[in-house]
Amino acid sequence: MSQPTTRKVIYDTDPGVDDAMALYYALAHPGIYIIGITTTFGNVTVEQAATNALYLSALAARAVPVTRGAARPWVKPGEAPPAHIHGADGLGNLSTRAPHALVLDPRPSAQFIVDMARAHPGEITLVAVGPLGNLAAALLLEPQLPQLVQEVIVMGGTVLEPGNVSPVAEANVWNDPHAADIVFNAGWTITMVGLDVTHRLILPVSLFARIAAHHQHAATDTLLHAVNFYAGFYSGLYPHVAAIHGCFGHDVLAFIYLTNPELFSLEHGRVRVVKDGLAQGQTVLRRKTIPYPQTGWDPQTPVTSVCMEVDHTGAADVFTRTMLGDWLRP
Repeated sequence: MSQPTTRKVIYDTDPGVDDAMALYYALAHPGIYIIGITTTFGNVTVEQAATNALYLSALAARAVPVTRGAARPWVKPGEAPPAHIHGADGLGNLSTRAPHALVLDPRPSAQFIVDMARAHPGEITLVAVGPLGNLAAALLLEPQLPQLVQEVIVMGGTVLEPGNVSPVAEANVWNDPHAADIVFNAGWTITMVGLDVTHRLILPVSLFARIAAHHQHAATDTLLHAVNFYAGFYSGLYPHVAAIHGCFGHDVLAFIYLTNPELFSLEHGRVRVVKDGLAQGQTVLRRKTIPYPQTGWDPQTPVTSVCMEVDHTGAADVFTRTMLGDWLRP
């Protein structure tokens, strides 16, 4: 497992079960320093997302700044959160929650992103695993943001793999396609970790039971409960997932790309997002250098790196060893 220099990360998220999985991987990994969590609508309302981010941080005894951000899409009507996938509370319908003293940072998420980028120019990586309204809003506040951040990693979109909310669209991009098109074309160093690779990483509930048994900690117990609920949905939808009673490691794969990029194969091209109509939310990757006559594919359109293949066995091994490490306090 590679050991990169510690990276300062703002985690933009809508927790969400796989978001919780990704957060705990990031907190466990010695190469990642989470300097803030920005929250958005998506898997849950933005209010619930912020509540969950605070709670998960408190369980892990990490006083990470948490902000509340985008509550709805930029243009399209909002959708009801998918309670059948993540639970009404986003964490598999927890029966109880332990009290804690963490409170929200009062800044809106977009302002927090801009403030941190200005304070640490060239050092911040944005890992965004929900709808992209916070990043789009931050670009409005600070047009130079692409030059101030080191890298952007987006869990969202798909090129060849069928979508999960339509035949062509992935949920995070579909939830706010206008914001997503802004973000993909802002001109920063950006990588898309979409369904082409996240549907290759299936993590069994038995692994999370092993992690919980190893740590005997409220944080990993909570994660096990949430993943068990989440796996129930995916096991009911995909027979090959049901065979191991597991779930896709969507959001955590964005962090595994950060820590272990050697596990991925990429293509590089211009990505545009379909904003309306039957293909709303589709991420279209220009894969050929044909001089298309239509607008939107001109040479100045920024290039996105797109993950197309992953060593899923290696990724699962990295996740397992990281989560079994010594990262939780008693």
